[in-house]
Amino acid sequence: MAPFNKKMAPHDSELIKRLSEIALIIRRHSLIMTTKSGSGHPGGSLSCADILSAIYFHQLRYDPQRPDWEERDRFILSKGHAAPALYAALAMAGFFPVEELWKLRKIGSILQGHPDMRKTPGVDASTGTLGQGLSIGIGMALAFRLDKKSSRVFVLLGDGELDEGQVWEAAMSASHYKIDNLTAIVDYNRQQLSGCTERIMSLEPIAEKWVAFGWHVIKINGHDIKQILDALDEAELVRGKPTVIIAYTVKGKGVPMLEKSFLAGDCKYHGTPLSEAELTKALEELYV
Repeated sequence: MAPFNKKMAPHDSELIKRLSEIALIIRRHSLIMTTKSGSGHPGGSLSCADILSAIYFHQLRYDPQRPDWEERDRFILSKGHAAPALYAALAMAGFFPVEELWKLRKIGSILQGHPDMRKTPGVDASTGTLGQGLSIGIGMALAFRLDKKSSRVFVLLGDGELDEGQVWEAAMSASHYKIDNLTAIVDYNRQQLSGCTERIMSLEPIAEKWVAFGWHVIKINGHDIKQILDALDEAELVRGKPTVIIAYTVKGKGVPMLEKSFLAGDCKYHGTPLSEAELTKALEELYV
Protein backbone atom coordinates (compact mmCIF):
# COMPACT_ATOMS: atom_id res chain seq x y z
CA MET A 1 0.00 0.00 0.00
CA ALA A 2 0.97 3.65 -0.19
CA PRO A 3 3.64 4.89 2.20
CA PHE A 4 1.31 7.79 2.94
CA ASN A 5 -2.45 7.97 2.67
CA LYS A 6 -5.35 9.86 4.16
CA LYS A 7 -6.26 7.15 6.66
CA MET A 8 -2.94 7.46 8.46
CA ALA A 9 -3.29 10.89 10.05
CA PRO A 10 -5.91 13.59 10.64
CA HIS A 11 -5.47 17.12 9.33
CA ASP A 12 -3.49 18.15 12.38
CA SER A 13 -0.63 20.59 12.70
CA GLU A 14 2.01 17.87 12.48
CA LEU A 15 0.63 16.58 9.18
CA ILE A 16 0.43 20.09 7.75
CA LYS A 17 3.99 20.82 8.88
CA ARG A 18 5.26 17.59 7.32
CA LEU A 19 3.53 18.23 4.00
CA SER A 20 4.84 21.81 3.96
CA GLU A 21 8.37 20.51 4.47
CA ILE A 22 7.91 18.02 1.63
CA ALA A 23 6.65 20.81 -0.64
CA LEU A 24 9.79 22.79 0.18
CA ILE A 25 11.97 19.85 -0.85
CA ILE A 26 9.97 19.42 -4.06
CA ARG A 27 10.70 23.07 -4.87
CA ARG A 28 14.40 22.68 -4.03
CA HIS A 29 14.75 19.57 -6.17
CA SER A 30 12.84 21.19 -9.06
CA LEU A 31 15.19 24.15 -9.10
CA ILE A 32 18.34 22.05 -8.87
CA MET A 33 17.38 19.54 -11.55
CA THR A 34 16.31 22.18 -14.09
CA THR A 35 19.54 24.12 -13.58
CA LYS A 36 21.61 20.94 -13.87
CA SER A 37 19.85 19.99 -17.08
CA GLY A 38 20.02 23.50 -18.49
CA SER A 39 16.39 23.09 -19.49
CA GLY A 40 12.93 22.83 -17.99
CA HIS A 41 10.10 24.84 -16.45
CA PRO A 42 10.81 26.13 -12.93
CA GLY A 43 7.92 28.60 -12.55
CA GLY A 44 5.00 26.22 -12.94
CA SER A 45 6.81 23.46 -11.06
CA LEU A 46 7.05 25.66 -7.98
CA SER A 47 3.42 26.79 -8.12
CA CYS A 48 2.07 23.23 -7.84
CA ALA A 49 4.51 21.86 -5.22
CA ASP A 50 2.06 22.13 -2.30
CA ILE A 51 -0.66 20.38 -4.30
CA LEU A 52 1.65 17.52 -5.23
CA SER A 53 2.82 17.17 -1.64
CA ALA A 54 -0.76 16.81 -0.38
CA ILE A 55 -1.72 14.38 -3.14
CA TYR A 56 1.30 12.07 -3.02
CA PHE A 57 1.99 12.10 0.69
CA HIS A 58 -1.53 12.02 2.07
CA GLN A 59 -4.28 11.43 -0.48
CA LEU A 60 -3.24 8.94 -3.13
CA ARG A 61 -3.32 5.15 -2.79
CA TYR A 62 -0.26 3.62 -4.45
CA ASP A 63 2.59 1.20 -3.91
CA PRO A 64 6.04 2.34 -5.13
CA GLN A 65 7.21 -1.28 -5.10
CA ARG A 66 4.37 -2.15 -7.48
CA PRO A 67 3.88 0.87 -9.75
CA ASP A 68 1.35 -1.07 -11.83
CA TRP A 69 -0.77 -2.16 -8.83
CA GLU A 70 -4.28 -2.26 -10.31
CA GLU A 71 -6.09 -0.97 -7.22
CA ARG A 72 -4.07 2.25 -7.03
CA ASP A 73 -5.50 5.72 -7.55
CA ARG A 74 -4.33 7.56 -10.67
CA PHE A 75 -2.71 10.97 -10.98
CA ILE A 76 -2.34 12.75 -14.30
CA LEU A 77 -0.10 15.79 -14.67
CA SER A 78 -1.93 17.33 -17.60
CA LYS A 79 0.34 20.39 -17.41
CA GLY A 80 3.21 18.10 -18.33
CA HIS A 81 5.84 20.84 -18.42
CA ALA A 82 5.77 20.84 -14.60
CA ALA A 83 7.38 17.39 -14.73
CA PRO A 84 10.28 18.38 -12.43
CA ALA A 85 7.88 18.78 -9.50
CA LEU A 86 6.19 15.46 -10.29
CA TYR A 87 9.54 13.67 -10.56
CA ALA A 88 10.65 15.12 -7.23
CA ALA A 89 7.47 13.82 -5.58
CA LEU A 90 7.83 10.37 -7.17
CA ALA A 91 11.46 10.07 -6.07
CA MET A 92 10.61 11.07 -2.50
CA ALA A 93 7.73 8.57 -2.53
CA GLY A 94 10.16 5.78 -3.40
CA PHE A 95 9.43 5.05 -7.05
CA PHE A 96 13.10 5.56 -7.97
CA PRO A 97 16.28 6.89 -6.30
CA VAL A 98 16.54 10.64 -5.73
CA GLU A 99 19.87 10.57 -7.59
CA GLU A 100 17.93 9.98 -10.82
CA LEU A 101 16.60 13.54 -10.56
CA TRP A 102 19.97 14.98 -11.51
CA LYS A 103 19.76 13.17 -14.87
CA LEU A 104 16.67 15.11 -15.97
CA ARG A 105 16.51 15.43 -19.77
CA LYS A 106 19.80 13.60 -20.23
CA ILE A 107 20.20 10.98 -22.97
CA GLY A 108 19.19 7.59 -21.58
CA SER A 109 17.51 9.10 -18.50
CA ILE A 110 14.23 7.72 -17.18
CA LEU A 111 13.16 11.35 -16.69
CA GLN A 112 12.14 13.02 -19.93
CA GLY A 113 11.26 16.68 -20.36
CA HIS A 114 7.59 15.72 -20.09
CA PRO A 115 6.10 12.69 -18.28
CA ASP A 116 6.48 9.40 -20.16
CA MET A 117 4.71 6.40 -18.63
CA ARG A 118 6.87 4.04 -20.70
CA LYS A 119 10.06 5.27 -19.03
CA THR A 120 9.25 6.61 -15.56
CA PRO A 121 7.94 4.41 -12.72
CA GLY A 122 4.89 5.99 -11.12
CA VAL A 123 3.77 8.03 -14.13
CA ASP A 124 0.20 7.04 -15.01
CA ALA A 125 -0.15 8.96 -18.29
CA SER A 126 2.22 10.43 -20.86
CA THR A 127 1.47 14.14 -21.09
CA GLY A 128 2.89 17.35 -22.44
CA THR A 129 0.55 18.10 -25.32
CA LEU A 130 -1.70 20.43 -23.38
CA GLY A 131 -5.44 19.85 -23.14
CA GLN A 132 -5.47 16.06 -23.17
CA GLY A 133 -5.08 15.05 -19.52
CA LEU A 134 -8.70 15.53 -18.48
CA SER A 135 -9.92 13.34 -21.35
CA ILE A 136 -7.47 10.61 -20.30
CA GLY A 137 -8.69 10.91 -16.72
CA ILE A 138 -12.31 10.52 -17.78
CA GLY A 139 -11.47 7.27 -19.55
CA MET A 140 -9.73 5.93 -16.45
CA ALA A 141 -12.56 6.98 -14.14
CA LEU A 142 -15.19 5.38 -16.37
CA ALA A 143 -13.16 2.17 -16.47
CA PHE A 144 -13.03 2.08 -12.67
CA ARG A 145 -16.81 2.47 -12.57
CA LEU A 146 -17.32 -0.36 -15.04
CA ASP A 147 -14.93 -2.59 -13.10
CA LYS A 148 -16.59 -1.61 -9.80
CA LYS A 149 -13.29 -0.37 -8.38
CA SER A 150 -13.05 2.28 -5.67
CA SER A 151 -10.00 3.93 -7.25
CA ARG A 152 -10.12 7.66 -7.91
CA VAL A 153 -8.53 9.83 -10.59
CA PHE A 154 -6.87 13.22 -10.04
CA VAL A 155 -5.92 15.52 -12.93
CA LEU A 156 -3.77 18.63 -12.47
CA LEU A 157 -4.33 21.23 -15.18
CA GLY A 158 -2.59 24.51 -15.91
CA ASP A 159 -4.67 27.67 -16.26
CA GLY A 160 -3.13 28.51 -19.64
CA GLU A 161 -4.07 24.98 -20.64
CA LEU A 162 -7.73 25.91 -20.25
CA ASP A 163 -7.40 27.78 -23.54
CA GLU A 164 -7.59 24.36 -25.20
CA GLY A 165 -11.07 23.46 -26.44
CA GLN A 166 -10.58 19.79 -25.61
CA VAL A 167 -10.57 20.66 -21.90
CA TRP A 168 -14.11 21.99 -22.15
CA GLU A 169 -15.31 19.09 -24.29
CA ALA A 170 -13.97 16.79 -21.59
CA ALA A 171 -15.57 18.90 -18.85
CA MET A 172 -18.95 18.62 -20.56
CA SER A 173 -18.52 14.86 -20.98
CA ALA A 174 -17.53 14.28 -17.34
CA SER A 175 -20.62 16.11 -16.16
CA HIS A 176 -22.90 14.30 -18.61
CA TYR A 177 -21.72 10.90 -17.39
CA LYS A 178 -21.80 11.98 -13.73
CA ILE A 179 -18.19 10.94 -13.14
CA ASP A 180 -17.86 11.55 -9.42
CA ASN A 181 -14.63 9.55 -8.94
CA LEU A 182 -12.78 12.25 -10.89
CA THR A 183 -11.21 15.37 -9.38
CA ALA A 184 -9.65 18.07 -11.53
CA ILE A 185 -7.33 20.65 -9.99
CA VAL A 186 -6.51 23.91 -11.79
CA ASP A 187 -3.14 25.42 -10.89
CA TYR A 188 -4.46 28.96 -11.23
CA ASN A 189 -1.24 30.98 -11.13
CA ARG A 190 -2.61 33.36 -13.78
CA GLN A 191 0.55 33.26 -15.90
CA GLN A 192 1.31 31.23 -19.01
CA LEU A 193 4.09 30.89 -21.58
CA SER A 194 3.87 34.38 -23.02
CA GLY A 195 2.18 36.44 -20.34
CA CYS A 196 -0.81 36.96 -18.09
CA THR A 197 -3.72 34.62 -18.77
CA GLU A 198 -6.24 37.43 -18.57
CA ARG A 199 -4.45 39.32 -21.34
CA ILE A 200 -3.96 36.30 -23.60
CA MET A 201 -7.36 34.63 -23.14
CA SER A 202 -9.58 35.74 -20.29
CA LEU A 203 -10.67 32.87 -18.04
CA GLU A 204 -12.94 34.78 -15.69
CA PRO A 205 -15.44 34.09 -14.37
CA ILE A 206 -13.58 30.79 -14.04
CA ALA A 207 -15.65 29.26 -11.22
CA GLU A 208 -18.94 30.07 -12.91
CA LYS A 209 -17.72 28.45 -16.15
CA TRP A 210 -17.12 25.13 -14.41
CA VAL A 211 -20.46 25.39 -12.58
CA ALA A 212 -22.18 25.98 -15.92
CA PHE A 213 -20.55 22.81 -17.23
CA GLY A 214 -22.11 20.87 -14.36
CA TRP A 215 -19.15 20.53 -11.99
CA HIS A 216 -18.93 20.89 -8.23
CA VAL A 217 -16.49 23.77 -7.70
CA ILE A 218 -14.19 24.41 -4.76
CA LYS A 219 -11.98 27.52 -4.61
CA ILE A 220 -8.88 27.47 -2.40
CA ASN A 221 -5.51 29.03 -1.70
CA GLY A 222 -3.29 26.51 -3.49
CA HIS A 223 -0.43 27.07 -1.07
CA ASP A 224 -2.47 26.45 2.09
CA ILE A 225 -2.00 22.77 2.90
CA LYS A 226 -5.08 22.55 5.13
CA GLN A 227 -7.28 24.06 2.44
CA ILE A 228 -5.89 21.60 -0.11
CA LEU A 229 -6.57 18.63 2.16
CA ASP A 230 -10.07 19.83 3.04
CA ALA A 231 -10.88 20.32 -0.64
CA LEU A 232 -9.67 16.83 -1.56
CA ASP A 233 -11.80 15.37 1.23
CA GLU A 234 -14.84 17.36 0.11
CA ALA A 235 -14.39 16.11 -3.45
CA GLU A 236 -14.63 12.50 -2.26
CA LEU A 237 -18.02 13.18 -0.67
CA VAL A 238 -19.59 14.64 -3.83
CA ARG A 239 -21.95 12.27 -5.63
CA GLY A 240 -23.35 12.47 -9.15
CA LYS A 241 -20.96 15.04 -10.59
CA PRO A 242 -17.21 15.61 -10.99
CA THR A 243 -15.34 18.10 -8.82
CA VAL A 244 -12.87 20.80 -9.82
CA ILE A 245 -10.62 22.50 -7.29
CA ILE A 246 -9.53 25.95 -8.43
CA ALA A 247 -6.25 26.48 -6.60
CA TYR A 248 -5.13 30.10 -6.58
CA THR A 249 -1.33 29.96 -6.69
CA VAL A 250 1.74 32.09 -7.35
CA LYS A 251 4.03 31.16 -10.20
CA GLY A 252 7.57 30.71 -8.88
CA LYS A 253 6.19 30.35 -5.34
CA GLY A 254 8.85 30.12 -2.65
CA VAL A 255 11.53 32.14 -4.46
CA PRO A 256 11.06 35.93 -4.13
CA MET A 257 13.12 36.60 -7.26
CA LEU A 258 10.85 34.42 -9.39
CA GLU A 259 7.63 35.60 -7.78
CA LYS A 260 8.50 39.25 -8.46
CA SER A 261 9.50 38.47 -12.02
CA PHE A 262 6.19 36.80 -12.85
CA LEU A 263 4.10 39.40 -11.03
CA ALA A 264 5.89 42.07 -13.07
CA GLY A 265 4.75 40.32 -16.22
CA ASP A 266 8.13 38.81 -17.12
CA CYS A 267 7.56 35.15 -18.04
CA LYS A 268 11.22 34.37 -18.71
CA TYR A 269 11.28 31.65 -16.04
CA HIS A 270 8.25 29.84 -17.40
CA GLY A 271 10.56 27.70 -19.50
CA THR A 272 14.06 28.94 -18.65
CA PRO A 273 16.07 27.40 -15.78
CA LEU A 274 18.07 29.46 -13.32
CA SER A 275 21.76 30.04 -13.85
CA GLU A 276 24.13 28.56 -11.27
CA ALA A 277 24.45 31.97 -9.58
CA GLU A 278 20.68 32.46 -9.57
CA LEU A 279 20.20 28.94 -8.21
CA THR A 280 22.52 29.62 -5.28
CA LYS A 281 20.61 32.78 -4.43
CA ALA A 282 17.23 31.06 -4.88
CA LEU A 283 18.13 28.16 -2.58
CA GLU A 284 19.23 30.64 0.09
CA GLU A 285 15.92 32.50 -0.15
CA LEU A 286 13.62 29.50 -0.59
CA TYR A 287 10.75 29.51 1.89
CA VAL A 288 7.58 27.55 2.61
